[in-house]
Amino acid sequence: MRIVTVVGNPKPRSRTYAAAEMVVQTLTGRAPDERIDLADLGAELLDWSSPAVAAALELFVSADLAVVASPTYKASYTGLLKLFLDRIPGGKLSKLTVVPLMVAADPKHALAGEVHLKPVLTELGASCPTAALFLLESHCDQPEALEHWLSTARPRLPITQKGRR
Repeated sequence: MRIVTVVGNPKPRSRTYAAAEMVVQTLTGRAPDERIDLADLGAELLDWSSPAVAAALELFVSADLAVVASPTYKASYTGLLKLFLDRIPGGKLSKLTVVPLMVAADPKHALAGEVHLKPVLTELGASCPTAALFLLESHCDQPEALEHWLSTARPRLPITQKGRR
């Protein structure tokens, strides 16, 4: 099983990046196989002929499981992530299981992943069998913050603790 993280934070190697890594490690007992930090692509996301963006899209689309993570900006996911997702044709993610992850400073944004991120991922064909995961910025490095979510999410995901189907 190939696992990828896609992080839509404009800051490279952000808390959101760390949170996505933690989610994969906690779910599977291992690190992701590939990491796509959209901050590294920056303005290239606007260049439809960019080989780097094409490679990142191929890594994402061909994965078995992905954690798609964004900080909460204006009560939704970032424009950086939107630019990346806009490059994917509808239905193209039909073989991909995705965990939507949103990170925010305030718990009032707890539904941002369910209301904004999860619908766009399902529109693109992804299977999102769990509730979107929400983490406070202050919990991005605390695996115990995942315990409640994990109790219902783990049985719905196509993995075991070792990351095998």
